[in-house]
Amino acid sequence: MKGIFLASATALAIASVSAQAADIKPAVVYDQAGKFDKSFNEGVYNGITRFTKDTGIQVRESEPKNEAQVEQNLRRLAQRGYTPIVAVGFNMASAVSKVAKDFPDIQFSIIDGVIDQPNVQSIVFKEHQGSFLVGVLAAMNSKTDTVGFVGGMDIPLIRKFGCGYEQGVKYVTPNATVIQNMTGSTGAAFNDPTKGSELAKSQFSKGADVVFAAAGGTGIGVYQAAKDEGKLAIGVDSNQNHIQPGTMLTSMVKRVDRAAYKAFEDAQAGDWEPGLEVLGLSEGGVDWALDDYNKGLITADMKAKMEAVKASIVNGDIKVHDYMSDSTCNY
Repeated sequence: MKGIFLASATALAIASVSAQAADIKPAVVYDQAGKFDKSFNEGVYNGITRFTKDTGIQVRESEPKNEAQVEQNLRRLAQRGYTPIVAVGFNMASAVSKVAKDFPDIQFSIIDGVIDQPNVQSIVFKEHQGSFLVGVLAAMNSKTDTVGFVGGMDIPLIRKFGCGYEQGVKYVTPNATVIQNMTGSTGAAFNDPTKGSELAKSQFSKGADVVFAAAGGTGIGVYQAAKDEGKLAIGVDSNQNHIQPGTMLTSMVKRVDRAAYKAFEDAQAGDWEPGLEVLGLSEGGVDWALDDYNKGLITADMKAKMEAVKASIVNGDIKVHDYMSDSTCNY
């Protein structure tokens, strides 16, 4: 970009965050659950680890311990010229918005947040589609026609998971009961395994025999409770099938690893662009996980059903209602 001079300040800002082939200083800021939460953050960590392995480019990592440190860490990275900076989680939206305005020549990519600024890329997912899929599998495996959902923080995004799951369950078993509980009303709800275990055990006592956790690190308690009770659990975000083999029916995979990798890859190639990117089944952004850890739980008929449902969602024959479109789960 050296030697390019534009009269318009706006054009200059846009130009400075466009094509910059090869010479990048990438960074990532995890949310407070930390990069080894075995879920959302760890998925991003896996993506950047693969990026470094493939390119030899080191990614600067930051793990803030509280809300105040989020903005501080973002600002410090921007001041030192790191770009692009990937911010992990919707709760960073306010901080990213502030810092991005102060550093218009730095590229920011936020996962699960939407910010309309010329140097911010917003990456969101169609979680309702992936949750529908695992709901179908839960219903096919339930012997009681009662299943559970444990969410993390009670926000529209997590209700989006629960609503999609409910639709998938009732697509197979219209009269099924879906018990839903949220862990809390703050960010701490994503890192409370003890509460997750308590909620799962309560749902099991009410007849649930499969529980889907969309709760970050809180889900670890759900999976342990399922193992202890001889029930089934469904993981979220990264493939968590390995956590409790034989207990984990599947995981609703949300490809945050791919999103982080692509942000850095595009920047390196000079193809990074601001704006909104929405990743669903068609784009490979969400899916269900089948591997050596859970293949013994999945029959050929179940697998065929899952692939047929997936195809029907992609081609539009099955329309999954998005809770965040109208704040309801009417479908």
